[in-house]
Amino acid sequence: MINVVLFDDPTLRVQLLPFTFTRPVAAIRCGIKTIAEKWADTLGTLPSYLTEPYLQNRFALVTAEDNLYINGSLCPDGQLLEALKGLAAETALVSEHNELLALRTTSHWHPSSGVTASAIQQYTHPLVMIRQLWDIFGENGAQIKADFEHITKGRASASLTDPFTRCYNPEAIFIEEGATIRAAILNAENGPIYIGRNAVINEGSVVQGPFAMGEEAVLNLGATIRPNTTIGPYCKVGGEVNNSVLFGYSNKAHSGYLGNSVLGEWCNLGANTNNSNLKNDYTTVKLYNYAAGELVDTGRLFCGLFMGDYTKAGISTMFNTGTVVGVNVNVFGAGFQPKFIPSFTWGGQAEGFTTYRYEKAMAVDRETVSRRDIPFGEEEETLLWEVFERTQAVRMKQDIRSF
Repeated sequence: MINVVLFDDPTLRVQLLPFTFTRPVAAIRCGIKTIAEKWADTLGTLPSYLTEPYLQNRFALVTAEDNLYINGSLCPDGQLLEALKGLAAETALVSEHNELLALRTTSHWHPSSGVTASAIQQYTHPLVMIRQLWDIFGENGAQIKADFEHITKGRASASLTDPFTRCYNPEAIFIEEGATIRAAILNAENGPIYIGRNAVINEGSVVQGPFAMGEEAVLNLGATIRPNTTIGPYCKVGGEVNNSVLFGYSNKAHSGYLGNSVLGEWCNLGANTNNSNLKNDYTTVKLYNYAAGELVDTGRLFCGLFMGDYTKAGISTMFNTGTVVGVNVNVFGAGFQPKFIPSFTWGGQAEGFTTYRYEKAMAVDRETVSRRDIPFGEEEETLLWEVFERTQAVRMKQDIRSF
């Protein structure tokens, strides 16, 4: 069997920071599953990762005599799968824009080497690639539909036993075993609803599809979930959420609005935290870009909050339209926060910012993770130390407030 490796495109990896500080591109969740999980299901084999050296201990690389390297930002579909199955040895598959989509080779290849194949095959069909931060929520609804079809094909949903829950278009609602639903409204007329194993939807929740809910995730009392939203595994969510993705293990447990946004893992939004996703003058949103070191125009009217792993926001925190917050940030205080907050930063717009001491951050991270009975040890600390070091320069900038 051919060996599958999901590689980080160097350009796209930087564009997808801060999420790729702590994971390969293919470990990003869009739809019901991560990109890597989609490929594993589609190909019937467990892929490995070719990513930054400091991430490889946690995301292993496995090579063999016959390797198929696939761009980790690429979401699978039927036509693409057929093209990959027919890819000859020492051949590269490229898009119409000359993006490397895949490479089949017997060599130990690295993206920094460029296209080294003896033959190039162009792929001219439509494709889905997560190139920018806003693509994660922008493609989420379509990816929920695609994942739903794949996951539920040939399977029967668990029964809904609660007599007080109202379902619209129940044929497009799939419930995994162990899920609990009480006195909720589930509307799948405009897209499917997927409820993961042992997930809980509490009384008074209203859900509009497309919607995905991971294993053991919880919707708290009266949650309002608008379309194209994914609540990843073990997340706890309340208030109103619209067209947003929570990767996993993150909490927005209380009232407040989250729209057109993406939260990494182990994040927490305090009660009444809100974000803006539309400017008052209806102009397109500008967003901090790590490659450019400045704000860039997204071309989108709706664009909200992007928050890296292990970051926490105090109660009633307000995030402006198009805000990027890094890894291990503790942000709080009055007024709208800056549109860019670097990793390992402590403070708020009104109070000012300082570096979040690494030892203190690790103590908080360890406590956060251990509350879910998951180990947090040397491997995680080494990874986060690398992030701390890599983000030192941008933390030292004195013009954070100007963004």
